[in-house]
Amino acid sequence: MDLSTNYLGLKLRTPLVVSASPLSEEVDNIKRLSDAGAAAIVLYSLFEEQLRQDRLELNEHLQNGTDSFAEALSYFPEPDEYRLGPEEYLKHIAAAKKAVNIPIIASLNASSNGGWTSYAKQIQQAGADALELNIYYIPTSLELTGTEVELTYLDILKAVKAEVTIPIAVKLSPFFSSFANMAKRLDQAGANGLVLFNRFYQPDIDLETLEVKPDILLSTPMAMRLPLRWIALLHGRINASLAATSGIHRASDVLKMLMAGADVTMLCSTLLRHGIPKITAIERDLIIWMKEHDYKSVRQLKGSISQENCAEPAAFERAQYMKAICSQMNAIV
Repeated sequence: MDLSTNYLGLKLRTPLVVSASPLSEEVDNIKRLSDAGAAAIVLYSLFEEQLRQDRLELNEHLQNGTDSFAEALSYFPEPDEYRLGPEEYLKHIAAAKKAVNIPIIASLNASSNGGWTSYAKQIQQAGADALELNIYYIPTSLELTGTEVELTYLDILKAVKAEVTIPIAVKLSPFFSSFANMAKRLDQAGANGLVLFNRFYQPDIDLETLEVKPDILLSTPMAMRLPLRWIALLHGRINASLAATSGIHRASDVLKMLMAGADVTMLCSTLLRHGIPKITAIERDLIIWMKEHDYKSVRQLKGSISQENCAEPAAFERAQYMKAICSQMNAIV
């Protein structure tokens, strides 16, 4: 059974990649992830803010002027809450590379262009096999246009691309007026891969303390529907690799993503819920299904149910929408 796949120009043993999460903070965990069958590991993200200012400067900047609205203080992290500082992150990359024989993909979490992008070169020098650029950007200005938002993404990619020669994957949200066009422009700007999709974490309000608090909810399999649709739409239409993330919990989820056209599937919430050995279980179930259905390789699966050969993908999507609505109405009647 050939489970191998290619992602960002890297040949991977299987399509099972561990996405950025607290699981990669410790080298011992990275070893366990590799032993369990992870084909590659995306390290925990380093934030743009950590690179632009040292911890004391960042703390002063975040708190400056917030006394007029004290509740807002609880929204910002204290400097010592960051998992790894810039220098420690570079050492962590080197230690991870020394510990395992699978690709290590560094992760930068950014929202704007700036001098911090030069740090990408140090990440490459530390030994990272690739870089995932997690653009976590929520435009809140009423004056900011959609075109300006799109240019922000492209400018960040181009700035980082100018610093490194290792492959770059862009992790982004689906919230564009024309996501297909945005994917094409990122592809043309040099993105080696697209990671679909980033999940924006909405804060909650504590009614007792009257503070804003982070409320991170782990994904469920339902979350895979959106990346499933867009990967099926993009497969074969852009050159960049396609990575599916969000909602991938079981071998059946992996299979669906591969059939849609994903090159790799990224695991996070299922590992946080069930533990690192879940990778082994997913690979085992993947092999069992492929044997039962006479598939000999992932290559046979990939893109088999995408819309690559559909002349009018928009019309196909519209037809599927109408079919779903009508079938639901008939079921109710």
